[in-house]
Amino acid sequence: MERRDFLKTGGVALAGAVLLPHLVESCAPNTQTSRMLNHFGVSEGDLKKVVATALERGGDYADLFFEHTFRNLLSLRDGEVNQASSHIDYGVGVRVVNGDRTGYAYVENITLSEMLTAARTASRIAEGGNKFTSFNVTEKAYKNYYPIVRSWTNVSVKEKRPYVQKLNDRCFALDNKVSKVMASLSDETSYILCYNSEGILCSDYRPMVSLSAYCIMEDGGKRENYRSTRSFRKGKEFLTDDVIEVIAKEAVEGASRMFRAIQPKGGEMPVVMAAGGSGILLHEAIGHAFEADFNRKNTSIFSDKLGKQICDANINIVDDGTIIGNRGSINFDDEGTVTQRTYIVTEGVLTNYLHDRISAKHYGIASTGNGRRESFRHNPIPRMRCTYMENGELHEEDIIAEVKNGIYAETFTNGQVQIGAGDFTFFVKSGYLIENGKLTQPIKDINIIGNGPKALSDITMVASNLKIDDGAWTCGKDGQGVPVTMGLPSVLVGGLTVGGGG
Repeated sequence: MERRDFLKTGGVALAGAVLLPHLVESCAPNTQTSRMLNHFGVSEGDLKKVVATALERGGDYADLFFEHTFRNLLSLRDGEVNQASSHIDYGVGVRVVNGDRTGYAYVENITLSEMLTAARTASRIAEGGNKFTSFNVTEKAYKNYYPIVRSWTNVSVKEKRPYVQKLNDRCFALDNKVSKVMASLSDETSYILCYNSEGILCSDYRPMVSLSAYCIMEDGGKRENYRSTRSFRKGKEFLTDDVIEVIAKEAVEGASRMFRAIQPKGGEMPVVMAAGGSGILLHEAIGHAFEADFNRKNTSIFSDKLGKQICDANINIVDDGTIIGNRGSINFDDEGTVTQRTYIVTEGVLTNYLHDRISAKHYGIASTGNGRRESFRHNPIPRMRCTYMENGELHEEDIIAEVKNGIYAETFTNGQVQIGAGDFTFFVKSGYLIENGKLTQPIKDINIIGNGPKALSDITMVASNLKIDDGAWTCGKDGQGVPVTMGLPSVLVGGLTVGGGG
């Protein structure tokens, strides 16, 4: 991946695009799962034996997570593609759950002997409780939310290189002030196999691609920069002249606008959050506090708010794993739970937390399919997928017209949030001043400071222009990162603290 900026609870990348339709096609589990068992060189009998060993000292539940991932990166500097790298990850993680205790171990060599050793290690950590004696195997069907035309495993460096070069050349062609471009193309292919003590067996093929341009421009002794990225769960068909044109124009026009941008005077003021990347407000300042592990442990500010009104009745917030080709989509989570579209906030009421199996059992409900992990080396925990606010009924220009003096926040580069208190700080790369109801001077490099729950309750107007930001967002939590996306229609937040130029 070309960028992984980890924060206290989240990570960021850039760019924006429209929401994709919810199209799906069926996946035949029997054929794919058989292929995946062969891929990892294991049998159903092996799976049963390892899980039985994992629970030989007792426990409520055990699961196996097999992963084989190929990652490739092409980078361009100084006008030519001059760096290529590849990475292969392969192994299996064994987990045992006993009440609030979790035992976890993994091996990078998938042999029955080593898997049994990992299972015994995990069992000793979570020892106690009931002992399982028999296991079934039931293949679980699912819908495929990222069908591809051509796998990255069949695409050579020679085929990929011209697209990165073309992105560089297009940036230079758009504006003679462009002095340097750094471009990259990363692709990823993951083979996944899950089995658990409930007898559920499922498999997945997960593609990923990211294309990025970082543009540096010089004018009159001043230098400015801007990055544009697109990332999807797609195959080689992602690489088109159209996506190159979109990324190049966004990078060049963004950098060019920075020459006219100022740092506004700071203070508390109304803020219009632009559609798309402003979804970082939902993800960082609010979304993490909706994850059920924080609420189960009473560390989230929303721990006692389930079923209560927390914002305007016109607001609906969704965490969605079912958007076709989206970076945050998953056919099933990393515990084998089929993905879904989960309403967190419905008409202003907090209706759901985001659950993995452990938190779902604690609350006595079904998992929402949010149990995710960075790799087979990590334990699954509640994580977001694609988190966004649904459309309101207003036009963006009508919202802007309501602001006499404020700012329009458009693109973000990073941020921090304290889960317990909900306090956040975001760095705004670009936006505009709002003066007498109109966008005027471009602005840059400011901080927005506030409290997530208060900012949510202070949203008074919601536009009908929802966008999902399709940048290469990576969310960091508990030392592990997972791919996510987020989105927002334009909204008006009544008052946030803006740290500007004086």
